[in-house]
Amino acid sequence: MATLAEIRAKLQASSQQNTGGSAGGDNAIYPHWNMPEGSTTTVRFLPDQDPNNTFFWIERAMIKLPFAGIKGETNSKPVTVQVPCMEMWGETCPVLTEVRPWFKDKSLEDMGRKYWKKKSYLFQGFVGDSKLQEDGKLPENPIRRFIIGSQIFNIVKNALMDAEIEELPTDYVRGLDFKIAKTSKGGYADYSTSTWARRERALAEAEQAAIKQYGLFDLKSYLPKKPGEVELKVIAEMFAASVDGEAYDGDRWGQYFKPAGFGGSGSATGSTAAPKAAPAAPIGDDDIPFEPAAATPAKVVAEEAPKNEAGSRAADIIAMIRNRNAATN
Repeated sequence: MATLAEIRAKLQASSQQNTGGSAGGDNAIYPHWNMPEGSTTTVRFLPDQDPNNTFFWIERAMIKLPFAGIKGETNSKPVTVQVPCMEMWGETCPVLTEVRPWFKDKSLEDMGRKYWKKKSYLFQGFVGDSKLQEDGKLPENPIRRFIIGSQIFNIVKNALMDAEIEELPTDYVRGLDFKIAKTSKGGYADYSTSTWARRERALAEAEQAAIKQYGLFDLKSYLPKKPGEVELKVIAEMFAASVDGEAYDGDRWGQYFKPAGFGGSGSATGSTAAPKAAPAAPIGDDDIPFEPAAATPAKVVAEEAPKNEAGSRAADIIAMIRNRNAATN
């Protein structure tokens, strides 16, 4: 387990590097996005089982590929497929390779943001006081996983650099609880008033017993499966089709990335509706659930068709960008 000093050093190094450079299927996930507005949930984060992970969280990066519908379906609604970004594994992402130059052209900035990676962070810990009434049966193991968006994550991370915090917040004896507070701002969920508790709290006997009985999660095992060469080609093809305004083609992509409930041969057997109480989020807010790795390889949610983009052609956009780059060289 990393010390607080090691975490601070790595956060500082990451910050300097960045400055210099430019829920379905698994009830272990606590759906904080379903909390009632105006309520607070107390959680206690725990360390990662992986001793090589400096932090007590792990970063996920997903890319949303919107499609006009499902090929072969009558009255099909627009859907969005989420695929893993290769930068999660420190490798080149074929989608971001194409998208990055778009930000040099103001007319393509909105399109670029639409296809940019969305980050979330996977934590684990106990849930204390909460007004959330969860649907279904609660897991036997009280150690839950949390998919945290950038707004809450920044509060967690920034507090770790506070010199007044003397011990790692995940310490079993001198650690701190964290309070997730949900309000609303501009019609969207807002978690900016979330905060660390001011007093240290030792884990209760029942919490310590749960750790001994069930053990901790190895967080990296809940990352999406790393795409291979074939999957990368499929992602690149899906990206081009998405920008081109095409429908999702199950015959071409169904065995790699498919909508929830998709049965193949141009038919979907289940609903593609978004999770209840998980509204669409504005650009830069990632507090929405992603599928865990153990579930389907990609998650699809229904949403409004993008405006004024249906006629955009991926080949034209990419060719335009490459021609401009060639002209300047």
